[in-house]
Amino acid sequence: MNYFVNEKGYYGDFGGAYIPEMLYPNVEELRQHYLEIINAPEFQQEFRALLKDYVGRPSPLYLAKRLSEKYNANIFLKREDLNHTGAHKINNTIGQILLAEKLGKKRIIAETGAGQHGVATATVCALRGLECVVYMGEIDIQRQAPNVARMKMLGAKVVSAVSGSKTLKDATNEAMRDWINNPIDTHYIIGSVVGPHPYPDMVALFQSVISEETKKQLLEQTGNDQPDYVLACVGGGSNAMGMFYHFVNDKDVKLIAVEAAGKGVHSGHSAATTALGKEGVLHGSRSILMQTDDGQVIEPYSISAGLDYPGIGPQHAHLFKTTRAEYVSVSDEESLDAGLLLTQLEGIIPAIESAHALAYLEKMEFTGKENVVVCLSGRGDKDMETYMKHFGF
Repeated sequence: MNYFVNEKGYYGDFGGAYIPEMLYPNVEELRQHYLEIINAPEFQQEFRALLKDYVGRPSPLYLAKRLSEKYNANIFLKREDLNHTGAHKINNTIGQILLAEKLGKKRIIAETGAGQHGVATATVCALRGLECVVYMGEIDIQRQAPNVARMKMLGAKVVSAVSGSKTLKDATNEAMRDWINNPIDTHYIIGSVVGPHPYPDMVALFQSVISEETKKQLLEQTGNDQPDYVLACVGGGSNAMGMFYHFVNDKDVKLIAVEAAGKGVHSGHSAATTALGKEGVLHGSRSILMQTDDGQVIEPYSISAGLDYPGIGPQHAHLFKTTRAEYVSVSDEESLDAGLLLTQLEGIIPAIESAHALAYLEKMEFTGKENVVVCLSGRGDKDMETYMKHFGF
């Protein structure tokens, strides 16, 4: 079984490039050149140097001793929250900004939900002196105000998406429209493993540094580079794909992707795509998405702005359909409780997105010997208001 992209841009039944004719030149330019550019020694050298000296990689793999005692397993946290800008998103934006420069682009656009990808995009645009426009749903702008302020301080123009649910899906629609209208000088930095080929593969390649480091760090700490379980939260799925990437062909490693059940999988307020979704096309690729019988996208819901996306990346859809990875979900309440637990046991405040992955530990049973890696994809600074409101601090 091949779990990676084929020459036509598909992962099994999923992927491809379902795009309007106006976007074809942009996407085709990327498709023809991305691997050649990324694999060039000088690109890799600059990419790795920025990850080390600017982002602060490698991020630690931390054995959370008090959490491990509670769950009767060796719980390792891959500390993406310690990256510059506070999440895994910077790994991808560093790679894509270098790629955009090689393609001669002068203007960058992006979409963002929780604001972390928007901040990471604005950051690299400031670093390289490129114009930056970030599309963000009106509701997300309200609930992620600190990140909006960061983007503006970094020099980005933040454009509110006021259609539909006014969240991530709608921000993505607006960014796509912008790209259609500005095909020559603009590069669209997609923030997750979604969109038309080659984006899912490209983003996964840039994020694969997460699992690449984890294997080396596990070997140093345990004498074995294969954990028993790897857990990560999934919205579109870029932190999860980065965390899974170098373990996908290690069949003894169980991969667990945790989606947002919201107020309950069948409550009508959920983003549990694999539980509720069907195969279809969204934002340029064939995948699994939440939709009505006549193909209209159902509005997702999650307390975490980074997980309320109505689909998953095509590679995730393939891993789900082939049962290589297990796709599960936890509720708002469970994730908030898990976030508080980590904070009070380990002194680490996680993003609510990451707390979804932590929450699933409650539903697992261990014998005391398992090595479990959880991707701590982001830090909780941006979510303090939500935590405070929920727990009454």
